[in-house]
Amino acid sequence: MDNAPLRFVLDPPVDAALRDGLIALWADVTDAGGAVGFVPPADPEQIRTELVHHFVAMAEGRTRLLVGYDEDGAVAATAYLTRNTHRLMTHWLWLYTVMVHPRHQGKGHGRALLSAAADAARTMPGIEAIRLTCRGGIGADTFYATCGYKEVGRVPGAIRVAPGDDRDDVIMLLSLT
Repeated sequence: MDNAPLRFVLDPPVDAALRDGLIALWADVTDAGGAVGFVPPADPEQIRTELVHHFVAMAEGRTRLLVGYDEDGAVAATAYLTRNTHRLMTHWLWLYTVMVHPRHQGKGHGRALLSAAADAARTMPGIEAIRLTCRGGIGADTFYATCGYKEVGRVPGAIRVAPGDDRDDVIMLLSLT
């Protein structure tokens, strides 16, 4: 597969093809060791249940979905932009479930996804920053830092991947101003 750029779509229509593409992406990223809320082996039914939560938040207008499609039209990357509902924190949003399919990694698509997410956030009235969390110990925090995110907090051992395998929860921020 060549290095063709992904085509990013904010708020794509939700249909069976998108649902199935999101589940397949999430499973493939999980099975490749990605820190996206699950551990290998991926269970598509658990992923489906979590995806329904995202769809509900989207339907309620709290979350927006950004999808990157590859040259074949397959779901290749995602990020969810979720408004903070606390009245004193509505000037920033959360970025969740940031994924690039393993076959598309190492080609600059992760940077393109984060750039597209920042562009999307800038179109949302009142948003001045993006926060995300990532699992320590896998290099994600280093990657996000190279994309302009700053580490603003760390909770040691907050993520239990397996018995005896606790990872830091790293909190990162990107200012949009």
